[in-house]
Amino acid sequence: MPIGGHDWLPIDIQVLNETLVNCRHKAGLDWDETNAFLAGLRALCPVEELTLQTHDLGRALSERYGFSIYDAMIVASALIAGCATLWSEDMQHGLLVEGQLRIMNPFA
Repeated sequence: MPIGGHDWLPIDIQVLNETLVNCRHKAGLDWDETNAFLAGLRALCPVEELTLQTHDLGRALSERYGFSIYDAMIVASALIAGCATLWSEDMQHGLLVEGQLRIMNPFA
């Protein structure tokens, strides 16, 4: 099913890391359940690699917008992937980053 006009929804390594933590600690999943969930997520969503380009852009975004380092890496990955929307409940709803990427809170 297309999302936002696209049939793909890229994620990055940091999203996988945060999902892992939430599966284990918030949802209380065991390792087999967690691994199965992550495998399903990876099958549905292309994973953007964390590269030196991502790191450099993330550092600049953290300085410019005040993002945490980890959030800045997610934002950088989304920008590099050419995304127009980043869904996050943790970042400022409606913020336009670099004139390209709008952060939206799905619960707002």
